[in-house]
Amino acid sequence: MSSKIKGYKVLCTTLVLTLACVFQTWAQQVPSPKDVYGFQVGDDYKLADYAQIEDYLGKLAAASNRVQIKEIGTTVLGRKMYILFISSEENLANLDKWKDISTKLARVKVSDKEAVQLSEEGKAVVWIDGGMHSTELAHGQMTSELAYTLATSETTEMKKIRDNVITILMPVMNPDGLDIVVDWYRKNMGTPYETSRPPILYHYYMGHDNNRDWFMNTMPETYNVTKVIYNEWYPQIVYNHHQSSPSWTKISIPPYADPVNPKIHPAITAGVSEVGSAMSKRFSLEDMPGAIADNFYTMFWNGGGRTVPYYHNMIGILTETGHTTPTPRFYDPEKLPKTVAGSTPTDGTDIMYPDPWKGGESHFRDAVDYMLTATWATLDLAADRKSNYLYNIYKMGASAIEKSKTEGPFAYVIGKDQWDAFESVNLVNVLLKGGIEIEKATKSFTIGDRKYEKGSYIIYGGQAFRPYLMDLMEKQNYPTRFQYPGGPPDTPYDLAGWTLPMQMGVTVDKIKESFDVSTEKVTTVAGYYEGDVDGKASFGYALSANSNAAVIVTNKVLKAGGKAYKTKASLKVGKTTLPAGSYIVSGGSASLEELADSYGLEIMGLSDKPEIELTKIHLPKVGLYKSWVSNMDEGWTRFVMDEYEFEMDTLHDKDIQTVDLSQYDALIIPSQRPKSILHGHTNLEMPEKFTGGIGLEGSLALSKYVKAGGTLIAFDAASNYVIEQFGLPLSDATEGADSKEFFIPGSLIKTGIDTKHPLAFGMQDTVAVSFNRSRAFKIDKQSKKGEGGEEDIEDAPAPEVEVIANYAPKDLLMSGWAMGEDKYIAKKPALVKVSYGEGSVILFAFRPQFRAQPRGTYKLIFNALYEGASE
Repeated sequence: MSSKIKGYKVLCTTLVLTLACVFQTWAQQVPSPKDVYGFQVGDDYKLADYAQIEDYLGKLAAASNRVQIKEIGTTVLGRKMYILFISSEENLANLDKWKDISTKLARVKVSDKEAVQLSEEGKAVVWIDGGMHSTELAHGQMTSELAYTLATSETTEMKKIRDNVITILMPVMNPDGLDIVVDWYRKNMGTPYETSRPPILYHYYMGHDNNRDWFMNTMPETYNVTKVIYNEWYPQIVYNHHQSSPSWTKISIPPYADPVNPKIHPAITAGVSEVGSAMSKRFSLEDMPGAIADNFYTMFWNGGGRTVPYYHNMIGILTETGHTTPTPRFYDPEKLPKTVAGSTPTDGTDIMYPDPWKGGESHFRDAVDYMLTATWATLDLAADRKSNYLYNIYKMGASAIEKSKTEGPFAYVIGKDQWDAFESVNLVNVLLKGGIEIEKATKSFTIGDRKYEKGSYIIYGGQAFRPYLMDLMEKQNYPTRFQYPGGPPDTPYDLAGWTLPMQMGVTVDKIKESFDVSTEKVTTVAGYYEGDVDGKASFGYALSANSNAAVIVTNKVLKAGGKAYKTKASLKVGKTTLPAGSYIVSGGSASLEELADSYGLEIMGLSDKPEIELTKIHLPKVGLYKSWVSNMDEGWTRFVMDEYEFEMDTLHDKDIQTVDLSQYDALIIPSQRPKSILHGHTNLEMPEKFTGGIGLEGSLALSKYVKAGGTLIAFDAASNYVIEQFGLPLSDATEGADSKEFFIPGSLIKTGIDTKHPLAFGMQDTVAVSFNRSRAFKIDKQSKKGEGGEEDIEDAPAPEVEVIANYAPKDLLMSGWAMGEDKYIAKKPALVKVSYGEGSVILFAFRPQFRAQPRGTYKLIFNALYEGASE
């Protein structure tokens, strides 16, 4: 061997050793989570709060050139939200390039030949998040270690992942909730309530429903993420970490359960199973038992963090990992059940549970390890098949475009001529936020015998995200499924029907044949149609009752010191006739010109007082009942009240019992089971401050309030509480129905509205109501004695019951799945007003504000509130 070769070998060896030392020194300089938190992620009884996590993420990004941190917005309560980009130094230096490739492929903005080339050149994009559901504590902690390991590990696998994948990590999806739950755990550590959940929603408005907002995007947390996923980066895999797995298992993984929504490309279903297979294999090889698949979660519903990606040709992954709390637990192996998750055997004979966990000690760190292992399996697969995933998202998008040519529709058109133009633009914006491409007509045009004005919206079917567009615009036909022949129905995961035009009361025309129209692309959030203030206004300004936005304007005027009236009959202003229940506002410091422009309203001046009868109203002061049993329906109600500018106080159980309720124009009890309202938590569940419910004392206080002239409003399940406690001449027509005979798990039901009734002013005569295991009323001939009554009322005349809405007599199901609807709810009352002393009780058999989706039924709430505030 020549001296030159020997010298070269020595030089190479020295260089390798030097580089190894450099990497070792560099890794030591990058702080680990333990360096910042003072404990290892997953240690028993230890949790980092958001300030600590935020501090660590900043230090990690500052110390590593393999990590970039980006603020993407703020939460409802003002905390900053971040994502991390983790990849090789070279990849991070060219992020715009990889984003551009991912965009072109996902949006199908290139030819097939170019797509093949870009797929080879590009990097797989994988989204991973934690901390969405805050009471599931492990994943919001785990992401710190995930980021550190991915950035610093020098294993062959980690290098491969960094070289081939752009990992976008959302460390904590719900920072507000993380702090709420961490604070609760710390305060209750060492007490009997150590593993209890907070008695308040861990998202200010939505609680657990923050994973139910992914097509409406009502909350900033949801929209901040949606912008990144569906409008900027277009990841091929979206991975949500959740907890908890079925009892006596360690983690629930794909594949998921039937049914699959037929609008989803079949390659997505196969891709989900492929990721699940990679996870299962890795768990087995690393001797980590307890991974179960095909468990409860389906691929039909659209609206969750895992499911919305399916309709964007992205592989959506959810894992549910066991052990949500830092408190350890012991599972006695002698008590191992024969089956888990319903009917899956624990003897290793089930293909979906081939390596059962046999019990023993369970620790918080176990959850962290299982989450990390599942993540490495996902990222390793993406690294190995990065070109395949990039090309596949292109192929699925191209297929969607071709399908529009053969199956239609050519386009959906949302004309300007709407019952509520405000909500029609809101629908456009829901679609835009979700990545749908939309055009706006720059000239009027005609299709067949229908003429559309300039400014109408055109949504062409030939686009990559056609499955998402069609699933939101078309009715759902959920398959009829039973747990076994002759058995009860197989309950859908979440909802069975959610069609947005139906819920929002918007007319959308589905056009099969092609047409030509001059358009411009809508590139940002669509503004409302041009508003206008017209005419002299010696008396005031009139706004149509048809628009939900009129409520916002009226309340803003009242808050600014102005006056307001509601009309009791239709009102003609110039050539325009406004419907009964329209608003007249005057005075105050609010600028009507600005409000008209902000909400796209036509506001008309009145030179003289109208000759029709008017009802003067003031700004309603609303008392909203909030149980210590945290209630998402309360959160959504509070959100709607805030969005529409109502003045509102939160009333807990003690408040209902002790405060002067006469100060409130109306009280609202959101949907909640009667027993939960009455009794709340027990001493075994919660510290004493948060125990008990409204009780007899609160029921009596509510009775006195209404008898003295108050207005009490109850939604869905809470209506049963009011009926029982007030002894109203009503009952629940669905009570006791066998699910094999009557079952509506979450669908849209056709309902007729008495639009001449003041509580229905501004409503369309037929609407879709959100029926989620809801009810129907039956009017009884004789009233019953109620616990809330002050005296024996058995011999008293039955209170007058006014029916404002009835479920349709036939063809009730508009979207979703229903069984037995004709027998149990057809023609029956869905909304009633019951006189009670000097006041009234307004009962909804459904939830008119469900998840802030059914905008077409909002006015029923608003009218009820204004009735309480009428003078």
